[in-house]
Amino acid sequence: MAWRETLWQLLATVALGVGLWYLQWRWFQSLNMDALWFAIPLALAETLSYIGLVLMFFNLWQVSDTPPKPVPGCIGDCEGTADPRPLRIDLFITTYSEDPELVRLSLMAAKRVTYSGPAEIKVHCLDDGRRPAMQKVAEECGVNYITRSTNEGYKAGNLRNALELTDGDFVVICDADTRLFPEFLERTMGYFRDEHVAWVQTPQWFFDLPDGQPLELAWGRRLGGLGRILARGLQKIAGPIRTGSDPFDNNPQFFFDVIQRRRNGANASFCCGASSIHRREAIWQSALRAYATAIDRKVDNFVDEVSDPESREALDEALRHQFALDENVTPYKFHVSEDIYTSIALHGDPDRPWRSVYHPEVLSKMLSPQDMAAWVVQRFKYAAGTLDIAVHDSPLYRHKLTLSQRLMYLATIWSYLSCLWTWLFLVSPAIYLFTAIPPITAFSLEFFKHFLPFVIATELALLVGSWGVPNSKGRAIYMGFFPYGLRALWTVLRGKPVRFPVTPKERQSGIFLRLVRWQILVMVAVVLSIIWATYELFVTGTRSDEAGYTVNLLWGLYTLILLASYVRAAVWRPASEAKART
Repeated sequence: MAWRETLWQLLATVALGVGLWYLQWRWFQSLNMDALWFAIPLALAETLSYIGLVLMFFNLWQVSDTPPKPVPGCIGDCEGTADPRPLRIDLFITTYSEDPELVRLSLMAAKRVTYSGPAEIKVHCLDDGRRPAMQKVAEECGVNYITRSTNEGYKAGNLRNALELTDGDFVVICDADTRLFPEFLERTMGYFRDEHVAWVQTPQWFFDLPDGQPLELAWGRRLGGLGRILARGLQKIAGPIRTGSDPFDNNPQFFFDVIQRRRNGANASFCCGASSIHRREAIWQSALRAYATAIDRKVDNFVDEVSDPESREALDEALRHQFALDENVTPYKFHVSEDIYTSIALHGDPDRPWRSVYHPEVLSKMLSPQDMAAWVVQRFKYAAGTLDIAVHDSPLYRHKLTLSQRLMYLATIWSYLSCLWTWLFLVSPAIYLFTAIPPITAFSLEFFKHFLPFVIATELALLVGSWGVPNSKGRAIYMGFFPYGLRALWTVLRGKPVRFPVTPKERQSGIFLRLVRWQILVMVAVVLSIIWATYELFVTGTRSDEAGYTVNLLWGLYTLILLASYVRAAVWRPASEAKART
C-alpha cells in the first residue's frame, strides 16, 4: 500500500538522521579520552554498523515488482522475432551424494510441471556421484540421466557439462531436494517476453521446518498448572512463544519477501541457485565473453613485452591459438557461490546488461538443514563465497553495473564483513563490568538522550519497512555469526580455496557444542562479569557506578539471549528423536 511505503520511507529517513546525530555525539563529545583503547574501537564498530543500516535501508527503500506477462507461445515471443518454433525447456536436478529415493521425489515433481503453450519439456538428472542406483532411479522415472567422469568445478561444472549435452532455450535449476510445483513454468515464463531478462528467481520455501508447540502447553506438561500460569505471565510480557520450533532460522521469508523483492527496481535481485530459471543465450553469451577476455588478458601479458610489430603480431597469433585450447568456457563460474557470481557477470555485461526478475510467489519446496553441522556448512559456504568474490572480483569495480546495483551488492558483502565488528558489541558489557572503565564519558542522561531516539526510530522503521515479516531470529543469527564469518574471511585472505561441501539433506544425530564454543565463551565471560560487578557493587562496595552497571547488565543479558539461540541450536533434537531417547 502506498501509505505504508510512504510511512516506512519517512521513518527510515528519521532513523538515519537521528543516527547521524548520535554518531557525531559519539565521536566528538562522548569518547572517554582516558580509555581510547576501548572507546575508539567501539565507536568505530557503531559507525560501521550504521553504514550497514544505511545500505539495508537503501535495499528496502521501495517495492517495484516486475509486472507479470502471459506465457510465451513460441520462441519468437522471447526473442522479439517471428520465429514460431515451440519453446524447449530443460529441468536440471543436480545431485551428488544424496539418497536416490530423495532425488526420486524431486524428479517426479519435475515431471508434473505443466505448460499451457507449445513446448518441449525435458527433465534431466545430473548425477555427479556416478551412482548406478541413481541411474536406475532416473530410468524408472523416465528422465534423462547425465553424469561425467570427473567432478571438476563441482556443481558449476556439473551444470556446464549438462548445458553442453542439452539444447533447451531455458534451463530450470533445482537441487536434489527441490520439488517444483506444477505451475512453476506458467508463473515464470511470461517474464521472458522481455528479451533482456536473463533469469527469474523464485522464493525457496522449506516445508519441513518444525512448528514447535505453545509455551503454555510445553510447560503445562512438565509443571502442571503452575507451568501454565508461569507461561501465561511470561507471554503477556514477551508475546507468543513456541518451544521446539526451528532453532536455525532456516525460514528465508525475510530474505526473499523483503530483501530480494525490493531489489527488483534496481535490477539487482541476484540468483540463488535452486528454484530459478535461466535463458540459455544469456548464460553462454556471458561465458563466451569471459572466455575471450581471459584469453586477451593472457596474451597481453606476453605480447606487451615485445617491441617489434611483426614479432608482436606473430606471437599474438600463436599465443591466442594456444590459450584458446587451454582455456575453458565456463557458463557457470567454478566457484562455491556460482549463482551470485553468474548474477554479477550478467548484470555487469559490458555490451548487453541483462535483467533479472524476482517473482514473489512460492513455486517449489525444499528441505532445510536439520542439525548444527549442516547449518554451519551451508552458512560458511555463503559467507566464504561472497567474501571471496568481494576480495578477488568485486562487483564494485565492474564498469557496467549501475550505482544502485553496486550498492545492492555492497549491502550483501557488508553483511558478511560485519563479523569484524559485531563481536565487539557482544563482549563490551563484559569488558566494562570487569574493569568499570566506560567507553563513553558517562552513562548519564546525555547518553540516553542520544542513544534511545536512534534505537526507537530504527526499530519502528524496520517494523514498518519489513511488512511485519519477523526477523528476530535472523538478528540473533547475524550477531552471533562472528566466529564463522571471521574464519571465512581468514580463509579468503590467506588465498586458500573455498571448499565445496554438499549441505547434508538428512539429519545427523548428536550434540554439536564444539561448533558454538566461541559463543559459549562469550556467554561465560558475560555471566562472570555480571557476578563480579554485582559482588563489587552490593557486597564490597568498591564500585559506585549504578547507572553504568544497570546499562551494561541489561546489555549483557541481551547478549546472553542472542547467543543462547546458538547453544539451543547445537543441542536441539526433533521431538520424535528426543522422545525416542527418553
